[in-house]
Amino acid sequence: MGWVRSVGRGVLVVAVLLAGCAGGAPEPGAGPAGGRGALTFVTAGDLTDYLAPLVAEWNAERPAEPVALVELPDSADETRAQMLSELRSGSRRFDVLNIDVAWTPEFAAAGLIAPLEPERFDLGAFLPPVVGTATFRGRLYAVPYVTNAGLLYYRKDVLDAAGERAPRTWAELARLARTLAPRHGLAGYAGQFLPYEGLTVNVTEAIASAGGAVLSEEGARVGVDSDAARAALAFLAGGVREGWIPAEALRFTEEESRAAFEEGRLLFLRNWPYVYADAGRAGSRVAGRFEAAPLPGPYGPGRSVLGGSNLAVSARSRHPATAADFLAYLTSERVQRQVLTRGSLPPVRASLYADPELVAAHPYLPILRESVLAAVPRPKSARYDQVSLAVQAVAQDVLALRTSPEEGVLRLTRELAAIPHAGRGAPGPAGP
Repeated sequence: MGWVRSVGRGVLVVAVLLAGCAGGAPEPGAGPAGGRGALTFVTAGDLTDYLAPLVAEWNAERPAEPVALVELPDSADETRAQMLSELRSGSRRFDVLNIDVAWTPEFAAAGLIAPLEPERFDLGAFLPPVVGTATFRGRLYAVPYVTNAGLLYYRKDVLDAAGERAPRTWAELARLARTLAPRHGLAGYAGQFLPYEGLTVNVTEAIASAGGAVLSEEGARVGVDSDAARAALAFLAGGVREGWIPAEALRFTEEESRAAFEEGRLLFLRNWPYVYADAGRAGSRVAGRFEAAPLPGPYGPGRSVLGGSNLAVSARSRHPATAADFLAYLTSERVQRQVLTRGSLPPVRASLYADPELVAAHPYLPILRESVLAAVPRPKSARYDQVSLAVQAVAQDVLALRTSPEEGVLRLTRELAAIPHAGRGAPGPAGP
């Protein structure tokens, strides 16, 4: 998922119930009628162990409506597969789901999550772009929980010594990566270019920064046949051809690219906000020597793709009223503050990005706010998994210089057009 790093614990994690009430986990569907009662909250593995205390606080305050926390594998693909399998089987086991922002259209179009009443939640206090990740076909199907946006990390010491600033355009980035980096024994620039979801994100960001889109009209139309897409792929392929994107970057995920920057091998890195704290820790070779800036674009600051997760309610939940209360609790200002301080995850509430205490502890927050406000959702499609695979396959060939950017755009257009973009109408009912 976009709000945690792409590292696993090596094996699938057996789902663990962490009920906060005596007598063990509540049975799904147990409790009083009228939409109120016990809940099961399912999420990917919590790498920072911050969720269990939040659930325990809820359970202490609401002992009649306890929540059991179920942790699935921290692999996004495994989590999605297990959630879909459970929901499609007709099971009522899961009530509240913590889903990647890119999954909301898929789950909504399949009728697996229930539409929500917008007035029930304090959406006006959220950073505006994040709300768009929770809607599909004009309806609210989830509530934003945590967000994320890509940042450009750079060696401030190297740029300062050369009298340079953080690049704001692709041309400035390419010039510094090509000329300044080698003088200091550094590679120029890296993102996440291994063919996986990270590559989809990097390519989508480049296309959006140039003013284009992979899909438009919420997945109803393929929009990638554009000058913007050709410019984006040409920019990335040119970096590989000219050498300022090192060949090893074609094998980088978030963690490999983070390690390369932290070990002092890169001048520039595109990555998520979690890198700021990691690279600043004792033992990092760049601690105190780097900063973060918004991603550059062809003519000025570019646009990131939104990461993060949304909270949704299963269409089969017997306790949707309690579930809505739980969503409001997790997105309250008090809990959102803990999401950042305990979990080191970017919150969705705008006020927290200007909080002096939080900014002192997390200096990247003002830059992240700027990036989130300019960010775009990933392509909305009920077949997002197929869309992402098509983008990865084509982009991999373009970056490996096996296919030209022009040929890549034409091929991607054909492949996206062949995907049945379900969800052109309103999703049907999920059944009794």
